[in-house]
Amino acid sequence: MAKHSLAGYLVPKFNLGTRMNRKLKTGNRQPKTILYMASELIINVAPFESRVALVENGNVVELYLEREADSSLIGNIYKGRVIKVLPGMGAAFVDIGLDRSAFLYVADVVDHYEDFYTEWRKEDNGGGQVSLTGQTNYHPATPIEDILQEGQEVLVQVAKPPLCGKGARLTSHITLPGRNLVLMPTVNHVGVSRRILDEAERHRLKEALAAIKPPDCGLIARTASEGGRVEKLKSEMDFLLQIWNNLLRKKESAPTPSLVHRELDIVLRVVRDLFTKEVDRLIVDDFETHAKILTFVETFQPLMKFNLELYQGSEPLFEHYDIEIELQRALGKKVWLKSGGYIIIEPTEALVVIDVNTGRYVGKHNLEETILKTNLEAVKEIAYQLRLRNIGGLIVIDFIDMEKEANREKVTNALKEALKKDRAKTSILKMSELGLVEMTRQRSRQSLHHTLTEPCPYCDQKGFIRSRISVAFDILRELSATIGSPEAGQITVEVHPELANVLLDLGSSTLEKLEEKHQKEIVILNNQNFHLEKYQIILSL
Repeated sequence: MAKHSLAGYLVPKFNLGTRMNRKLKTGNRQPKTILYMASELIINVAPFESRVALVENGNVVELYLEREADSSLIGNIYKGRVIKVLPGMGAAFVDIGLDRSAFLYVADVVDHYEDFYTEWRKEDNGGGQVSLTGQTNYHPATPIEDILQEGQEVLVQVAKPPLCGKGARLTSHITLPGRNLVLMPTVNHVGVSRRILDEAERHRLKEALAAIKPPDCGLIARTASEGGRVEKLKSEMDFLLQIWNNLLRKKESAPTPSLVHRELDIVLRVVRDLFTKEVDRLIVDDFETHAKILTFVETFQPLMKFNLELYQGSEPLFEHYDIEIELQRALGKKVWLKSGGYIIIEPTEALVVIDVNTGRYVGKHNLEETILKTNLEAVKEIAYQLRLRNIGGLIVIDFIDMEKEANREKVTNALKEALKKDRAKTSILKMSELGLVEMTRQRSRQSLHHTLTEPCPYCDQKGFIRSRISVAFDILRELSATIGSPEAGQITVEVHPELANVLLDLGSSTLEKLEEKHQKEIVILNNQNFHLEKYQIILSL
């Protein structure tokens, strides 16, 4: 019997083109030379989970995961029913057919779109990252009980998913995003993405949208619309209007509560929102998904189809690009800096705390200079980790104390500058004399920590381990890569009993398909002595 190993897989051949060699940092492993372009989207698709990595200049900067059993609700539009109005909170609970009731703030009720519009203008939200909600702490003068009553039917869109035991947050300010435009049927406004910097182009787009948009309807020009012809923009607007009209017709006959419009899945959302001219290549490892993306691209961005590739290598895609290692590193608490300093990232129930330390770095001249250099180096890593781990909500950063006010301002300004590339909206307060910076980052989906870990049962939940679902999906991925090996006759997977239950529950259909496709038996063997994260795949002839 031989233990399964991924070593020895062949690396597929690529057309070199304009690509360059790179070496990825791989923890304790030797760096592996592979090929890259300046910006890439790497998409790994499995029946149970889809994963997307955005790679910029050889670094994984964003990670997206969507599981079949827990697909994202953001952007879905529902016909719901108000079940409870809470005047003291300026909100209402709405039944949209989920396990937990969702909530709707008074500022997000369509009757107050003029108030919403005013606040939205203050936000200058642009089109690069469309906000589906108004200010959380903003309450129009009209009480919510004068707008909504129990039993009332409402058309709402999910603005934020259920997080930390709370229900989804809703808005009745519907937005329908397209490739180049965002249609806002309830807001009379024209906007242009802040990522479009050329003032002449911004003016041209504003005039074009104002000329083509219907009355009492809003449009935002997204980043991809830069340089776009008016005819193309109008064609997309007509398409979005058709979706809206079909949605309204469906709403009339749909039961309450019910889903009346489903947002695109994670793969097509990424293609729509991230596959822009700044991305040199999109690589996907699933034939059917490749065909689906190709159809989408040929419809909405035909020139980009030449940047689309189907990966057919033997080595798993995320393994080949060392993204699996980056995923593991993104769950660690300690992150080392090049100088020898480090940061500690500690999620809590209410906020995320980040602590900066000099570590092994002792500097060259004086203490203040050593501290300043460490803090400035930490700023870049913190901005990177916030984006990679998708950390949202309230964040407190404990920088090393600096005596000079000028140095504190320098670090704060450096943090603001480093966060400019982040698509999520951030707000940063001035650094205190103790070196504390309080900031918020827009929370649009679950963090990697929340998605991939669970409280540790071995230490009375004082720490975290990889969640059983995450480990089970790792096993299924390894089985998919292993089962075709000539060495594999019967395959035994030895795991903790609780992990076996997850495998046989969530992974049963995948296991059956693998057995049927390769005509090989997969045996799940319980081992009570195994750690919940430990597993062993054994091949027998």
